[in-house]
Amino acid sequence: MTTTAPAASSTSSRRWLALALIAAAQFMVIMDTSIIGVALPEMQADLGFDPQDLSWVFNAYVVAFGGLLLLGGRLSDLFGARRVFTTGWAVLGVGSLVAGLADGIAVELTGRAVQGAGSALIAPAALTMLFQVFGGTRDLPKALALYGAAAPAGGTAGVFLGGVLTEYASWPWVFFVNVPIAVVVLLLTRSVMPAGTTGRGSLDLAGATTATLGLAAVVFAIVRAPEAGWTSSSTVVAGLGGLALLGVFVVLQMRLRQPLMRLGIFRAPNLAAANVAQLLLGAAWIPMFFFVNLYLQQILGLGAFASGAALLPLTVGIMVGMVAVAPRLTARFGPNAMTVAGLATLAAGLVWLSFIDAGGSFLVDVLPASLVTAAGMAMAFIPSLGTALSSAAPEEGGLAAGIVNTSYQIGSALGLAAMTAVAAAFGAGEARNAAELTHGFSAALLGAAGIAAVGAVLAAVMLEKPADATADGSGERELVAA
Repeated sequence: MTTTAPAASSTSSRRWLALALIAAAQFMVIMDTSIIGVALPEMQADLGFDPQDLSWVFNAYVVAFGGLLLLGGRLSDLFGARRVFTTGWAVLGVGSLVAGLADGIAVELTGRAVQGAGSALIAPAALTMLFQVFGGTRDLPKALALYGAAAPAGGTAGVFLGGVLTEYASWPWVFFVNVPIAVVVLLLTRSVMPAGTTGRGSLDLAGATTATLGLAAVVFAIVRAPEAGWTSSSTVVAGLGGLALLGVFVVLQMRLRQPLMRLGIFRAPNLAAANVAQLLLGAAWIPMFFFVNLYLQQILGLGAFASGAALLPLTVGIMVGMVAVAPRLTARFGPNAMTVAGLATLAAGLVWLSFIDAGGSFLVDVLPASLVTAAGMAMAFIPSLGTALSSAAPEEGGLAAGIVNTSYQIGSALGLAAMTAVAAAFGAGEARNAAELTHGFSAALLGAAGIAAVGAVLAAVMLEKPADATADGSGERELVAA
């Protein structure tokens, strides 16, 4: 008895240290999308970006990230999640060095694309290892909650850290900061992460190429459309070309004996439904965060730091909801009911936010409604994520993680692009005053509310009850057992 307790304590400590590294991965992946915002003016001056091309500092990362997630998940299954996780951090570190040392536009965008590629390896491998470490334990809901809470923390921290580094150091440090973190993670990963299992078979290179290029082309078309126009030749060619490549990918997956993505995985109960929920959750949430930030800065006149501080209650609300509240509610009501209720609550909060006024204030127009959206996000994100991951067989955990990450990222890109077009159509595109600009923001927030509402309806219709979903119901019972 005296020897097993320390061993058990050591194992438990190692599990929670592993979770810290996994949460750090989620934190960094999201932070790298927001940390460069404050630095963009200095980057534009130093590197010679045209104003219309500056957005590609964001988009180069998003296109690579979204396009390579599926491949990253499959690589985790074939070569082991820990190996892919460490490779991803090494790639992210190299990309960060390239972006920070860049002396021209091409090198800068290359560095950002390499960062996105590294994140596409890290994200699905991290989720796979989370289930390897905590799957089948009563700590799984708590681990998922902490993992989910790392995302809004990373988004908000990026705004503050980017401002501090840009003001007191220089813009390259928004990239260099990743390097020491990557080194620490690489030093710790082998000692705390499970080696995991590797799969048999060869990599479907044709499938990987068509899926990656197809997804990248579709994401490219989505993020390009607000700038170039939805009917422009570049948007149409990229969009149709991407869809054609994805069509070829599907045909290949149907014919190959060892495909990149076994299409039969979508027959797993609730996997497709949970991915639909994640896609629409991202499509509603990211536009909300984007347009509320614009309202705070462009209408209420807050600076970057003040705007970040104004978003702290929203971030804290999500983190508390995910860690302390959502797991208990999920244990009582089940993941399906929580997913539906969370999307419906998010829709209600977005409708409330759509009443923002050009002469409004943070305390009246933003704070209460944003806390309602935070509650909705906290309720829906973890249950739908857990359902998507637990529905797949253990040997396809990396693939399931790649699919659900892809769903959320593609939904985020599509939702932001579509709501940006809505805002422009309702006055924000050629706004001459604060009232017209606010009207466009309001229309975008109302459109995002519609997306969340559709998500709630689809989740209610598509998600099966745990007792009906599988013969033994083991996957989803893990999520509600605690």
